[in-house]
Amino acid sequence: MEIMELAAQLGQAIKADERIAKMNEARIAYESDEEIQKLMLEYNAQQIALAEEYKKDPVDQKIIEAIENRLDEIVGKVTSNPIFAMVNEAQEAVNKLMNEVNAEIEFQITGQRPCSHDCSSCGSDCGHHH
Repeated sequence: MEIMELAAQLGQAIKADERIAKMNEARIAYESDEEIQKLMLEYNAQQIALAEEYKKDPVDQKIIEAIENRLDEIVGKVTSNPIFAMVNEAQEAVNKLMNEVNAEIEFQITGQRPCSHDCSSCGSDCGHHH
């Protein structure tokens, strides 16, 4: 079987994994949440306003601080939303899956398992060699 055919099969198997379904559900919930979407629109507008303020000569530090404070408020509201946490958890699960798949492919190619941690924490006593 050709490599690209196998890659397509692997892609379909990954697509069918429940972690991908959960990530898609979380993304839909995020994109459908009116509060988050309003906040993101405001965030983008505030970013543009901040960029415009930095272009001015001289810059008005009070306006910059006010915009930055509002940006911090928006980020806080978005990141404290349970839907945001759901998206992050789902994305982390997908990232872990993809890392495991890539590690297995690397092992099949090289015969060596990639180091899954920072060996500085064990003084390289784990048997990994860098």
